[in-house]
Order: sequence, then structure tokens, then C-alpha cells
Amino acid sequence: MPAVHDGGLCWDQVAGLLSHGSYAGPTPMGILVPDRYTKRDKVAVVYDKDDPPPRITVQEISGTVSSVHADGVAVAVVARATGPDLLAEDVLLVERSL
Repeated sequence: MPAVHDGGLCWDQVAGLLSHGSYAGPTPMGILVPDRYTKRDKVAVVYDKDDPPPRITVQEISGTVSSVHADGVAVAVVARATGPDLLAEDVLLVERSL
């Protein structure tokens, strides 16, 4: 499969995204999107097209672990060995159309 990049984002290397049709559960849900250029990986929060975009917040759980919340519900937990803290600005909103 050829690499799929948007800027430095490596969409072909996302973690937690299921293939089309294999997940019809409720959204929002979070996935990790590596960024090879900035070394500041992103989290994509997928939400249904008919729903309004969720309000994103990031909460530090410990020094190197943060949780991403969409409208107050945890959708991803990110642990890092090094690098900057995860910020709400690092979260990409992705609209899912069924």
C-alpha cells in the first residue's frame, strides 16, 4: 500500500482506526495519527456527519499520559516517552459519513 501523507501526517499509519464497514458503533472515537515532520503526533477524533463537532479538551492523567475528551467523554489516552504535552490544538476533527 502506498504511503498516504497530508503534510507530515501519516494517515496510513494511524492506530485505532478500523476499516470501512467494520465499525458502526457510536462516535466520537479517537485515533492516533503519526506526524513525521513535526514529531508532534496528532489525535483524530471521528464524529458522525449528522452530529455537531464535539468540543475537545485534553486532561493530563500523569506527567506523560493524557486523555482526550470529546464533549466530556474520553475517546483516547495518549502516553509519550518524550516530546511536548498533547494540546487540544493537536486534535483533528474528522467527520464520518456513513
